[in-house]
Amino acid sequence: MSSEEKSLMNKAITKTISPKTIYPKTMAQRSSLWKRLGWMVTIWFCSVLALYAVSTLFRVLMTTAGMKIK
Repeated sequence: MSSEEKSLMNKAITKTISPKTIYPKTMAQRSSLWKRLGWMVTIWFCSVLALYAVSTLFRVLMTTAGMKIK
């Protein structure tokens, strides 16, 4: 591979993975802190709720199979 080809490859890679493509918004354009924290809490709550639903399903299945706590 010639140095010219390497240079073109480096430019293509740099252009593809530039900070502008990874972080397109500036600090002024980002969502508010409360909005981002709200999303984080919502996602956490939904994951806990899903875990509870799965554990309850397993408890019901185990109870119907005869595995009861004495």
